[in-house]
Amino acid sequence: MNKSTYETPLNSRYASPEMQYIFSPDKKFTTWRKLWVALAESEMELGLPVTQAQVDELKAHIEDIDYENARKHEQRVRHDVMAHVHAYGDVCPNARGIIHLGATSCYVTDNADILMLRDALTLIREKLVEVLRRLRKFAWEYKGLPCLGYTHLQPAQLTTVGKRATLWMQDLTMDLDEVNFALSSLKLLGNRGATGTQVSFMELFDGDGDKVDELERRIAEKMGMEAVFDVSGQTYPRKLDSRVLGCLSGIAQSAYKFAQDLRLLQSFREVEEPFEKSQIGSSAMAYKRNPMRSERICALSRHVMAVYQDAAMTAATQWFERTLDDSANRRLSLPEAFLATDAVLELYANIADGMVVYPKMIEKRVMENLPFMATEDIIMESVKNGGDRQEIHERVRVHSQAAATRMKAEGLESDLMERIAADPAFPISHEALTALLAPEKYTGRAEAQTERFLTHTVDPILAKYDAVDMGKISV
Repeated sequence: MNKSTYETPLNSRYASPEMQYIFSPDKKFTTWRKLWVALAESEMELGLPVTQAQVDELKAHIEDIDYENARKHEQRVRHDVMAHVHAYGDVCPNARGIIHLGATSCYVTDNADILMLRDALTLIREKLVEVLRRLRKFAWEYKGLPCLGYTHLQPAQLTTVGKRATLWMQDLTMDLDEVNFALSSLKLLGNRGATGTQVSFMELFDGDGDKVDELERRIAEKMGMEAVFDVSGQTYPRKLDSRVLGCLSGIAQSAYKFAQDLRLLQSFREVEEPFEKSQIGSSAMAYKRNPMRSERICALSRHVMAVYQDAAMTAATQWFERTLDDSANRRLSLPEAFLATDAVLELYANIADGMVVYPKMIEKRVMENLPFMATEDIIMESVKNGGDRQEIHERVRVHSQAAATRMKAEGLESDLMERIAADPAFPISHEALTALLAPEKYTGRAEAQTERFLTHTVDPILAKYDAVDMGKISV
């Protein structure tokens, strides 16, 4: 391995081998050759002077790409597509004259990009579903465990650990919808020529537009695609890249939300990400258990959200039928967005499969705050027992503020319940007060909502993709 040149950490540290392959030279240039085969074979079927022997020769040499030969051709012709046309022709001498017949560079570059986007989105979808599968188990296990809910990062009403997980999952189901929509909207560019008018193919087919349309239909079928864009310039609309990277940005937003929540929960010592037996949290502070996976999710997710801007700006700045300032940008932005999103989902799945919950710590934090949340019930119970509502309300206000001051100014535990129990203004027994402090009384429908979401929304998704191989999570 050459250690004197830069290598993207997306390959060396983060992304899975499967996603790396989709954007690899082998995948790209074998796809180009498959498109050239589909073009030649379809032209032969529609009566152009292409022979079966030439098609067979092209098919026999899809995989044996001589990259050094292609590099030499590119040095000479200064054109990447024509360099590979010549390199293909060198191993297919009998078919050399019909390779790329009637096509422009975008026939292979753009159609191959669409096919790679399809494969990459499909892999992303599989990993999204796997994350949902793992979170589903976690949410069901802890659907009824009361915990502090927060608004403004301040303790609010109680929720449950499982209910909070459904919020993470709901974001992912929305992302899954977007991925499915993006996949359904993918179309090949087809064979369009320099400005999208198909004039070169009209020449080849003596002005027969039906044959030109049929050529595109056959190529799409051979490449496993159902549709071709009805209209285009020289390239497929870069709006599609913006849509696809928008999906990835959405996934990154969801993953960031999850990871940031978990970082906060780990700080509270309520829930932790997996921590290996020999893992080092800090080079200086040996006791630390840093949420490094969650932090990495946030770091990579920020990159995905930033790269999305590339696609948006590229879509906005295309001139008329095409300009070439998209090319170098897309070589960076499309693979990096997918490689980073892939890495994020790998990490997300790993964390979801091994989160550690500390019920006693959760209970401790609940009980520190629950007396304040229970004051409304205390007021109502006291009034039912004959107390004066306005007097009771004022006494609760005074005691609450005193207990809160004790906690914040003196670092002591809340004594709100003891204050209320000792106050004769409250016609309520100590036993009744204790009964009002059962945490499950204050979680509302959190458990029922969790069950309903998992059974009505998540389980049908998991069942739909149950036959799909989900063994692609490698972290």
